[in-house]
Amino acid sequence: MQLPVLTFGLLACLFSQALATALTYKLAANEKACFYALTTNRGEKIAFYFAVQSGGSFDVDYEVTGPGGKIIMQGEKERQGDFVFTANEPGEYKFCFNNEMSTFAEKMVDFEIAVENEAHVNLPAKKGSDPALTASLEESLLKLSGQLSTITRNQKYFRTRENRNFSTVRSTESRIINFSLIQCALIICMGALQVFIVRFFFQGARKGYV
Repeated sequence: MQLPVLTFGLLACLFSQALATALTYKLAANEKACFYALTTNRGEKIAFYFAVQSGGSFDVDYEVTGPGGKIIMQGEKERQGDFVFTANEPGEYKFCFNNEMSTFAEKMVDFEIAVENEAHVNLPAKKGSDPALTASLEESLLKLSGQLSTITRNQKYFRTRENRNFSTVRSTESRIINFSLIQCALIICMGALQVFIVRFFFQGARKGYV
């Protein structure tokens, strides 16, 4: 009956290796917002994901800066991104979103910053435990963790697509309503103009007859 204990301990060790921050931020027009992640060891992996959920053309400028002020990556008018890089220097990493290109459009940005230490987890040896079974269990859990990460990223992608499609539908409905109101106003104006013209002709005809 040692298997559940080993499974729980391995899961706790695996998931304790990652420190993630998932946020949704409303980026105002002409605003630049920065977020920070701290690494304590050299060689840690940093995963950076973002997606513009709504606003404008669903694009934003981004920039990732290392502890020494060196720009690690940057992009302009990107709708989403998914990056993993190695922190060669311990310290504070800065992740910035820039919406200064928009004069009035707000952007809703969904992003996640995860700092992961890839140090191998050594399970404590127990009497009577089979090393082959422990290694097989560890490999299965690592595969399961990778598959869960893939599922999470796919869910984020589908969420982004759903939000964008919903925003497109809402924009289309708004345009249809506006065009319908304009059409109704034009019909009313045309009717009033026709009544005015008919009355003008009849009044002119009566004056000529008299």
